[in-house]
Amino acid sequence: MFIISITYIKSAGEIDALLTARRQYLKEHFANGTFLMSGRKVPRNGSVILADGGDRADIEAIVQEDPFFIGDVATYEITEFVPSMTTELLSAFRPTEKN
Repeated sequence: MFIISITYIKSAGEIDALLTARRQYLKEHFANGTFLMSGRKVPRNGSVILADGGDRADIEAIVQEDPFFIGDVATYEITEFVPSMTTELLSAFRPTEKN
């Protein structure tokens, strides 16, 4: 599981100019199951994506497809974590115990 923290480094106008392409990018990765949740930070100085699937190299490659990355309007921090506790709703993301 990965938390992708995006921080804007350009003006709101430059960010907004890429929003249509960004929404398509997000839709694609939600449709294939890689992205589980996303949203903007408050205040609006970036966004966060919760992702599942593959390894860190796979997530890094997906990040490089982001129109914000391509447009050099944001920086990215990728944090990998193992969800040891979840609500029942998210239990499918808990690691299975090995006997």
